[in-house]
Amino acid sequence: MGQTDEGHIIRTIEYWDIERKRYPQYDHCAVLVAEDITSRFLNIVSLFNGMIPLIAIQMTAVKMNGGLGLHFTKVIDELALGLVDEDEDVHEATDRGYWLKRSTKKTVALADSVLEIIKTLDPGLEFKYNKFYIGLAKGGVANNFVECRPKKQWIDLRFRIPEDKEISGRLDESGIESEYLGQWGKYRLRLRQGEIERHKALLTDLLSRAHQASGA
Repeated sequence: MGQTDEGHIIRTIEYWDIERKRYPQYDHCAVLVAEDITSRFLNIVSLFNGMIPLIAIQMTAVKMNGGLGLHFTKVIDELALGLVDEDEDVHEATDRGYWLKRSTKKTVALADSVLEIIKTLDPGLEFKYNKFYIGLAKGGVANNFVECRPKKQWIDLRFRIPEDKEISGRLDESGIESEYLGQWGKYRLRLRQGEIERHKALLTDLLSRAHQASGA
């Protein structure tokens, strides 16, 4: 409560560091909530953002209808650096061996299953291995309408299409863990062993839409 001070910022970063080490399989974001985030500390928090995923929220008490309510205002949103989708030059090119070391043979094989579906849409598309994700290319030209990020237990699959209630509903019904990343205009799916084959028709439809939207 009250104004933000050094202790608040340090504790926020400490909590974020503890949780990301405790549950490394998830993405984590530090969140700072305070009644008053002064301009001094707003500048300090902004310096961390990008290197440490951080959101700052200012909380205000409001009297209304004889009672007391809380109003939350996001003053700093999470800023992601190092994943600029449209600029391939900022990504360090890697190879399949890099991803086998970073993830597992099983999850890289899951990515291969996704590529098999993509190649039914365009046989000329191949994987392009980058440091932060596995993208696509045709004839050496990148076209990352689909991205794969193999993890230890699953793959993070992202594809660029506008958010759609019908699509979101179909994903919810399928049981596939999913969300829409509005900042990037992409759906993100978490696919585990067996889910690609089980939901192949759905995935083929979604990847086809992403392929068409890319203009390829």
